[in-house]
Amino acid sequence: MLQHGGRLRAAARQQGIALHRWLDLSTGLNPHAWPVPALDPQCWARLPEDDDGLEAAARAYYGCDSLLPVAGSQAAIQALPGLRPPSRVRVMSPGYLEHQHAWHLAGHEVTPVSVRELRESLPASDVLVLIHPGNPCGERFSADELLGWQRQLAAHGGWLVLDEAFIDATPAASLAAYAGLPGLIVLRSVGKFFGLAGIRVGFVLAEPGILNPLRERLGPWALSGPSRAVATQALGDRSWQQAMRAQLAQQSDRLSVLLQRHHLAPSGGSALFQWVRTADAAHLHVQLARRAIFTRLFEVPASLRFGLPPDEAGWARLDRALTEINA
Repeated sequence: MLQHGGRLRAAARQQGIALHRWLDLSTGLNPHAWPVPALDPQCWARLPEDDDGLEAAARAYYGCDSLLPVAGSQAAIQALPGLRPPSRVRVMSPGYLEHQHAWHLAGHEVTPVSVRELRESLPASDVLVLIHPGNPCGERFSADELLGWQRQLAAHGGWLVLDEAFIDATPAASLAAYAGLPGLIVLRSVGKFFGLAGIRVGFVLAEPGILNPLRERLGPWALSGPSRAVATQALGDRSWQQAMRAQLAQQSDRLSVLLQRHHLAPSGGSALFQWVRTADAAHLHVQLARRAIFTRLFEVPASLRFGLPPDEAGWARLDRALTEINA
């Protein structure tokens, strides 16, 4: 298996610093998670049922009638490659490496492709996998651009797979409403924006011809009862969502300004993180870790992803640490 960010316990052991002392900026999750209320005890005792309101809440939230709940986007990322014969697959790079990994394991011809290469000419392919907005680069695409690629791929039975894990803070940029189009597959998650990664809930938005075999492959009870209950309520909480979008936009700008003040101008980002390309990324990652601040290190290209601090004490710690390191 690939190794990912968020391995805070391993970092704590490596540095010999107690877990509770760490400021974890590595995951890109909303540090102000949706407040989970007490749940109906029956959701723990009964097998999950698919008429409990989750699908209805998701259809209303995403503006899409054709969707399937899955155990986080990761479940779909692993299963989708098994629904096609050997194909030419182009995957946006840099990006979430599980996409390349899953298609390769399923026997497809996988080639990473940069955004610049995509925009110069859509490469010959049967499947194009994009992360939108980009992770970690924050790259964004217009709806016209994406739908143009969808039409080219669909003309010969191809797929456009859009991983929209970080798009909830800017929902107008999503292609969720177009997910019934031929070959368009949109992956969504409640982990990032809602800060609920632990419940492992995601959705695949696509035409029934794709969702039906995917449902068969994943089998019954893909989500636990408590996960379904929490996600249903979170997706329906419009006032929290509206307030959180405004809050995250302000904090993302604040993080960008803080990093620029320390000569680390972001090369990209989203509402939940800022991405800094620097040849000193590995050194900076270690220096911050020695101060119990955990960032996400990328080797190619050499860069760091900074998530949002959870409180004023966290903002002050990051500012102070970068001041010490620069000194």
